[in-house]
Amino acid sequence: MEKKKPKKRETVGKIARDLLVKQGKDYRAPTPNEAMSEQLSEYDKNIFECIETNKKKLQSDFYVVVLTKKEKVAKNILRNYFFARLSCPTPNYDQVVYSYDIKKDKVEFLWVVPDRETCKFMIANKTATPKDQWELLFNVLKFADGSLFRQAKSLNGELKEI
Repeated sequence: MEKKKPKKRETVGKIARDLLVKQGKDYRAPTPNEAMSEQLSEYDKNIFECIETNKKKLQSDFYVVVLTKKEKVAKNILRNYFFARLSCPTPNYDQVVYSYDIKKDKVEFLWVVPDRETCKFMIANKTATPKDQWELLFNVLKFADGSLFRQAKSLNGELKEI
């Protein structure tokens, strides 16, 4: 009986390198919508894993923060990092924030801020923004005018009422 060799798995680095080599030939980078839909199932799973892990640890309301980072070696690879914290974070680029209410066992989306270039583009072209991106544009404009910062300070009890 002959043993079959296990299939060799490609590393993320090799895949990224191969994609970079293909650029300029027949390679078409995925659109943001294609990339996002591909990642959504894993993304949701990671959000709920973060919540389950931290509601046991923290035993109080908390915030789930998702940071998107480009790999240093392979710039066309993005990774999401999921973590929880007790205070609402300061809004920043490449960030998504949710709040978790432990008594209600409820997750609430607070905001998303894309990368700096996307923010600049959306602000410069806000009247041309398609309807399906209006919510993102709304978050970008709130980030730009300081509304998200004030919201975070308010959620942390740092704003004095006048």
